[in-house]
Amino acid sequence: MISIDGLTVEFGGTTLFSNISFVINEKERIALMGKNGAGKSTLLKILAGVKEPTGGKVSAPKGTVIAYLPQHLMTEDGRTVFDETAQAFAHLHEMEAEIGRLNHELEVRTDYDSEEYMQLIEQVSTLSEKFYSIEEINYDADIEKTLLGLGFKREDFNRQTSEFSGGWRMRIELAKLLLQKPDVLLLDEPTNHLDIESIQWLEDFLIESGQAVVVISHDRAFVDHITTRTIEVTMGRIYDYKVNYSQYLQLRQERREQQQKAFDEQQKFIAETKAFIERFKGTYSKTLQVQSRVKMLEKLELVEVDEEDTSALRLKFPPAPRSGSYPVILEQVSKSYGEKTIFRNVNLTIERGDKIAFVGRNGEGKSTLVKCIMGEIPYEGKLTLGHNVQIGYFAQNQASLLDGELTVFQTIDDAAKGDIRTKIKDLLGAFMFGGENSTKKVKVLSGGERTRLAMLRLLLEPVNLLILDEPTNHLDLKTKDILKQALLDFDGTLIVVSHDRDFLDGLVSKVYEFGNQRVTEHLEGIYEFMQRKKMENLRELERSQNK
Repeated sequence: MISIDGLTVEFGGTTLFSNISFVINEKERIALMGKNGAGKSTLLKILAGVKEPTGGKVSAPKGTVIAYLPQHLMTEDGRTVFDETAQAFAHLHEMEAEIGRLNHELEVRTDYDSEEYMQLIEQVSTLSEKFYSIEEINYDADIEKTLLGLGFKREDFNRQTSEFSGGWRMRIELAKLLLQKPDVLLLDEPTNHLDIESIQWLEDFLIESGQAVVVISHDRAFVDHITTRTIEVTMGRIYDYKVNYSQYLQLRQERREQQQKAFDEQQKFIAETKAFIERFKGTYSKTLQVQSRVKMLEKLELVEVDEEDTSALRLKFPPAPRSGSYPVILEQVSKSYGEKTIFRNVNLTIERGDKIAFVGRNGEGKSTLVKCIMGEIPYEGKLTLGHNVQIGYFAQNQASLLDGELTVFQTIDDAAKGDIRTKIKDLLGAFMFGGENSTKKVKVLSGGERTRLAMLRLLLEPVNLLILDEPTNHLDLKTKDILKQALLDFDGTLIVVSHDRDFLDGLVSKVYEFGNQRVTEHLEGIYEFMQRKKMENLRELERSQNK
């Protein structure tokens, strides 16, 4: 359906892609994978037509509708959520208005035999045919269904978009794209601002909709569920696998082992050949053999081994200073903003060494409760921090608190204490700040880069209660694995607010669920919790149907 032929992209003397070709077929769901900086987002922009390649071309059949959701965008203010979402059908209203305008022109003109009049008739006829061939759609019902699926409530529909955070505005943009029913959907990190329930809804939608999808995502569970093909972007070329992400990892490992074997064998052959040339270069009887081998080396195509992952690197938190047995105790804690109650009468006791997830729909109070624990906002009730509790806190806006005038290296160097100082370069490399990137000033970094730097800085502080609010939003899969392992090894207490099921799996053993102004404790892992929730929801459905 979309054909990519000989695509080449160069930036300031650096080649990002060189002569890559592939085809996106109808209804295919493709994961675009590769380390940060490999060019995934650039490739998506080229497919969307918002960026031009240096060479090669992208072609699609006439009338193919391609919809693109970038990582960062803002919905315009001035409309309600419902009206802004209805902009998905603006092209149909424009078409209808254009037909009306052309018909009016035909009515007032009298040059019936002129060429221009004939062209007008042809134009209005083609446009009308196209407009009336579009099946009758119940716009309001479709808008409602999509907004509810993405986590909005009915009472949100008439609120102004300006009242919502960036994450909710991103959902409005996603709703608009889904309602356009495009032939190809290009999604760059669509799950970053969604909660677990909305991610599951989006998974089901993409699987059932029958559209072709190309997605960049660091959410392993999401990618595994929805995609059936993986295209890896690495070192200026691509590898195309007709399998999902987990199977691709296995095949990639096998490919790398074969490359390493071929590389080692070739290096041995080169060394032996050079030794022969060196030994016999002055021997008359061996002149022809020496010349032949010199030419052979000149023509030899060198085997390349794909860049190695840094996932083997182990990060370790400094030993946690010992805290009291109960780092956090909440008794009848409530929080309201004006007349809006976020949660009420919350009772919970967190024991030393607990690893806990806060989950629930956006806006149900997860980050608010974190702020109460941090003492950043007032609340009602009693909240007690235990003896010698030292908190390390990663907020969603943590990146903006870094000193913009410091370099990346200085930021980490200032925070590092003890033995870890000898590994600063390795740490920076693992978090994609290797080489020249470590000398960049913080103020020139992108939002995602700052988030990674803030996360790395937190890893170096000796604390015994870690509170992480959406820590994985801008981390790629390798970095997430490194962070998860460090958290598993962490000997303090952990509270993590996250929608990333794969990240939480095996990391937490308690789930606190936020919803309906309550906080409910579940003594189980994230997948057990989700499985039970699914069963409860099914039972609810059955009960309502029986009624």
